[in-house]
Amino acid sequence: MTHIIHRSLILNRNILIKSPRCLCKNGYLIQQPFSTSSIRFSSIRGTAQKLFEGLKLGDRASLARSITLIESTNKEKAEEARILVDNVIKYCQIKAKQQGKPVPSFRLGLSGPPGAGKSTFIETLGCKLTSEGNKVAVLAVDPSSGTTGGSLLGDKTRMPVLTVDKNAYIRPSPSRGHLGGVTRTTNEAILLCEAAGYNIIIVETVGVGQSEYMVSNMVDMLCLLLPPAGGDELQGIKRGIVEQSDLIVVTKFDGDLVPAARRIAMEYTSALKFMRPRTKIWKPKVKLCSARTGEGLQNVWETMQAFEEKMLSEGELVRRRANQHRLWMWSYVEERVISQIRSTAGLTELTRRLEDSVVQGKTSPGTAADTIIHNFFKNIQYKS
Repeated sequence: MTHIIHRSLILNRNILIKSPRCLCKNGYLIQQPFSTSSIRFSSIRGTAQKLFEGLKLGDRASLARSITLIESTNKEKAEEARILVDNVIKYCQIKAKQQGKPVPSFRLGLSGPPGAGKSTFIETLGCKLTSEGNKVAVLAVDPSSGTTGGSLLGDKTRMPVLTVDKNAYIRPSPSRGHLGGVTRTTNEAILLCEAAGYNIIIVETVGVGQSEYMVSNMVDMLCLLLPPAGGDELQGIKRGIVEQSDLIVVTKFDGDLVPAARRIAMEYTSALKFMRPRTKIWKPKVKLCSARTGEGLQNVWETMQAFEEKMLSEGELVRRRANQHRLWMWSYVEERVISQIRSTAGLTELTRRLEDSVVQGKTSPGTAADTIIHNFFKNIQYKS
């Protein structure tokens, strides 16, 4: 763990830059003058270098291969992926400064229960955005089988028009048992899309319940999609993903479902009054929309734009992303510590015996965990 924390400090130290004089441009505070020499890139070569150069040119094949690289569990490829991501983070900083913006893209998270129409909504919204000159990347998370570990990855089949749009990129990825409705590498995939020039990045989660809202720690805005049969006001008052949402959209606002959609919208509007907003400068809104007819879509997008402008002008968006990087760091620490424990010589036999003891009911899971952690740190102290 000492090695992991030490390495994290080194990576973060390389990112630090001096804060030059700030000027105001287009209503935002930006740093001027800015020089690329103020950020030091990590040494990069081989496959990672080719991918990095391709990303800067907006090459779709390089983006696809880069995401595949960060999803790999191979140790050598994982090291290449870390170097690539380290350089991409710094490149995105430079890119934002050159554009005169605090951030280079708008990150939108879409969540909701199965059958809420997430893929259809993305298809309609994405086509609208690309027609207006935007470049849209969609990271769709598909649930993995608890038995075989496989995934269907069929989200692209629900977006036939957006799939062939040259200004859109759709990447379905398996959740591989990762909780929270996202994948282990969603953060890295978002950064890679930013580096490739996509200014709007949509993260579609798996069909989630009330307690799965990890995507809110990865995006700028969390939009919750609910079908007309989304429950009553009591469901809205329950803490969880509703509490983390910046915008609630009641979908399928067409045909015979119009009265039910209006009722659900009113009930959730009432429920939000009992919740404390995530930020003082924005109160969550409830909107109605039909992805099939396009009814209410423009209103939904205008609300999203208003949110982005408000968060940027108040500096809240930059603060939110900074906090997300802090959480991202600790998720790395947790993942690496567990990986180190599983691969530490001398602990393999101990963990096997403790697992058997827990299965047989002889040892409690908490006691077994404490024993493993104690022996892990004891092993580190012995080596040092």
